[in-house]
Amino acid sequence: MRRIAPSAVIVVLLALISPTVPATAAAPDQAPRLVADWVPPLSTSGRYVVDANGNRFRLKSGNWHGASGTWNGSGDENDNANHHAGENSNRMPLGLDRAPIGAIVSGFAELGLNSIRLQFSNEMIHDSMPVPAAAVAANPSLAGKTPLQVYDVVVQQLTDAGFAVILNNHTNTTRWCCGLDGNERWNASQPTETWENDWLFMVNRYKTNPRVVGADLYNEVRRDLLDDPNWGLGDQHDWFAAAQHLGDRILTEANPNLLIVVEGINWTGIPADGLPHDRPTLTPTRNLSHTLVASNKLVYSAHFYDYTGPRHSGATGTGETHDPRYRDLSPEELISELNRQAFFVTGEEGHFTAPLWISEFGIGGREETGSLQRAWFEHFVDQLIRTDADFAYWPLVGWHNPTGTDNGWALLAWDTAGQRIGLYDGDDWRASAWTRLMNAPTKTGPVEPTTTWKMLSPDHGDFVESLRMRTAGDWDSGARKAACPDGLRLVGLSHTGNRGLCRSSGPIWSGAYEVVRDESHVSPDWASGYTKYQCAPSFYLIGYSVRGARVSSALCAGTSQSLGSTGRTVWFDRGDNRGGGGGDFATGNYKGQCADDEYIAGIAFTTRVGSSGTPDALYCRKLVE
Repeated sequence: MRRIAPSAVIVVLLALISPTVPATAAAPDQAPRLVADWVPPLSTSGRYVVDANGNRFRLKSGNWHGASGTWNGSGDENDNANHHAGENSNRMPLGLDRAPIGAIVSGFAELGLNSIRLQFSNEMIHDSMPVPAAAVAANPSLAGKTPLQVYDVVVQQLTDAGFAVILNNHTNTTRWCCGLDGNERWNASQPTETWENDWLFMVNRYKTNPRVVGADLYNEVRRDLLDDPNWGLGDQHDWFAAAQHLGDRILTEANPNLLIVVEGINWTGIPADGLPHDRPTLTPTRNLSHTLVASNKLVYSAHFYDYTGPRHSGATGTGETHDPRYRDLSPEELISELNRQAFFVTGEEGHFTAPLWISEFGIGGREETGSLQRAWFEHFVDQLIRTDADFAYWPLVGWHNPTGTDNGWALLAWDTAGQRIGLYDGDDWRASAWTRLMNAPTKTGPVEPTTTWKMLSPDHGDFVESLRMRTAGDWDSGARKAACPDGLRLVGLSHTGNRGLCRSSGPIWSGAYEVVRDESHVSPDWASGYTKYQCAPSFYLIGYSVRGARVSSALCAGTSQSLGSTGRTVWFDRGDNRGGGGGDFATGNYKGQCADDEYIAGIAFTTRVGSSGTPDALYCRKLVE
């Protein structure tokens, strides 16, 4: 969510269409189905999210914030003045004191949404203090409930109305994000173990509700006072590894049907002129992308606001640099930066390809008069239309003050008398852009299957993404092991760096497997003078293991299909030798890759003086003679 960069706060929201649904709402136990029917669970196919029938389900979402906290971190929490924009959520989704849940949910449908990003904090999960009766004045049946129990009711009301709900772990503590607030990382104010266990608790809590479709693992991972987050270093600040580990745990221990949403890194470095600082977003995925045990469950996420920039924190005053903000860029420069930072994951084919969900973006409404700000919003909407991206506006709900100035970002706002002002209720300049976005051409209907490419990166430990091999136990004790997700085959290896590339389409694994550690299956001698680990006939490579840098074993899967028996040697000890797509899966290292119509039947390496036993050649055979 958007709040304050090292100094100011922000929140995003936007509008939606379909003013055919009445703004009044049914009682909570009579919520009507407001969203066009769709069949859960959701999965991914290439760059698209799809439903259970394989039809594109574009995430047209909004953020209903509040349960993760609105307190700014100082002063009396009961004083509204100490909450972001003066809006006190009392640790619940905002607005329950002013409008019935049904009215709020109906408003979301009126805007044209089909999904809601619903925030929570780890602290909220364990909060046993009942919410104040005044804080649920418009929903008196919620009085006496804990914040989590209120969250339960909200989830049920949303899904009963047909919305898809994506759970979002927004903060550790129940307070407003961001800046140096103790919520910079998933483990800033708590151990990683607590974060993971809380997620498993939440996933299991809503496991029987099929319209709870996703787990958005953590919001805007960024630098704390002393340390940067990183993408792949293997330490306690490694966001890539933390998301990978938790995503696999959710899919294997709690709910295999959920989408796993991974946001890029929001900020690194010290925001001061002359010192290194950056907003990496999703750029690291070009070199290192996630591969989950279910290869069709990954969604990447990014946030964009006009007041931030590619190297601008968004601050004003303290923490402000002289780098351009996004609103300062020309339309051409903005497109280039957006594509570089995030949109390439849907615009290009590679191991990093995934649906891109812009899970926060927005701008002030009636109160926003800045020409640069308004132009940025129009140009960003153009980008969403051009790329047919998934999106979520921040925030949906706000407070309205008929006699004074509002926060102005919310798409729907209520005053203390329960009167609503919304995007289409008069003079909100954002309405035309939102209508344009909602009415723009978009991919609908069945999504044709595409090639899936996935990386293996046993950089710091095992990277076994095959569920079958996970149940098989430790198949090479003491070695770092890597295996493609079930249904994918290994097609490439790097000479150094231990990286691998998996591809969909190919033989069907019969269930048999063999861990090869000798040359018993080698025929013919396709790499004379080198040690060769070759799969038996009717077996193909799906994984490997290493000890240090040295090849330790080849993991071969059996198939009842007829495979080609003649092959060729692909050397890559002195340069790249690649025969297919998938992107650069081992940046800075030589890579070998079989052609798209081939499978890997063997790995060759040498431990002679001066060599470290890393892969030097692949034995590639045709899938079909």
